Amino acid sequence: LESSLLTQPWASVCFGESAFLAKACFRDTGYVLLISDLSSVWYEIANTEAVGQRSKELNKRLTVHVSSFLHRLRNLICPLLAGQPDTATSFSCHRTASGLSLHVKSELSGLPFYWDFHCCPAPVEMVSRHLVRPLIRMSLALQYQVQELTSLLLQKDAEIEDYRESGATLSRDRLRTEPFQVEMFQQNFMAEVRSASN
Repeated sequence: LESSLLTQPWASVCFGESAFLAKACFRDTGYVLLISDLSSVWYEIANTEAVGQRSKELNKRLTVHVSSFLHRLRNLICPLLAGQPDTATSFSCHRTASGLSLHVKSELSGLPFYWDFHCCPAPVEMVSRHLVRPLIRMSLALQYQVQELTSLLLQKDAEIEDYRESGATLSRDRLRTEPFQVEMFQQNFMAEVRSASN
């Protein structure tokens, strides 16, 4: 389950009034849920036995197979992560010193359906595997891309300057551009980043 979770993208979601990043994977054998507020990371892995036991505690009137509960949970969580939440379903969360509880209220087969995800703090290796390492890899890839684009822009500026020195002129003056200033671009970019983070 956790290996399959690596292929799932992070999604921005709101549970009640709180904003989180989350990813999840549901299988016939259970589920794994990973949630972060960028200060802490919580997770829950539940197999069919745990799902069956909790479903009996929370949904005494429902007598359906564990696979139906897992299917229902997948149909509630996955659309939410895709930005298409079920309007008939409500989510709320409660943080404690020992973890985070996510409460779900919906319906199944015409009856009320309740579920509680009991998430505990994720171990360091899990946080590294799912959050830190992917972010660092993406950051390095973006840095390389910026370097390549900067090099290309400087080459284009040199090409344009060569045309001008050869007597070429623009047929439309509105297409004229100023030479690319690397230092100015970096200063403006960092200023925007600082502004966005405040």
